[in-house]
Amino acid sequence: MQHIHSKDTSIELRLRRALWEKGYRYRKNDKRLPGTPDIALTKYKIAIFCDSEFFHGKDWEVLLKPRLEKGANSEFWIKKITRNMNRDDEVNKKLLFLGWSVIRFWGTDILKRPEECIRVIEETIFDLSIQNGQGVEK
Repeated sequence: MQHIHSKDTSIELRLRRALWEKGYRYRKNDKRLPGTPDIALTKYKIAIFCDSEFFHGKDWEVLLKPRLEKGANSEFWIKKITRNMNRDDEVNKKLLFLGWSVIRFWGTDILKRPEECIRVIEETIFDLSIQNGQGVEK
């Protein structure tokens, strides 16, 4: 567990590099926002989280939880991951209440299809600019 980092993970670095190459500027790990988003596009009020599949419970009910129930120290891991998922929901609600859009990507999606993640971000920027009656600028 001591080797698990919360900042500058490989998935964050990959997405940040792709955003930078597209000309988007951002803040990383902005502590002023609930949940300290991995990437904050402050100009558009978009908070982006890069979630690992294990610690954030991807396919929780179908795959991960049954697998953990069979493994060692299952009570600890189920409690930990459940709390992480609940915290993710709480952070999403707080950010939405503050007027921010929240985007969460799974690590494998970022690593295998970063261009698709960028497209989702750009579509969100476009939708926000239409809602606000503004043009889209980087």
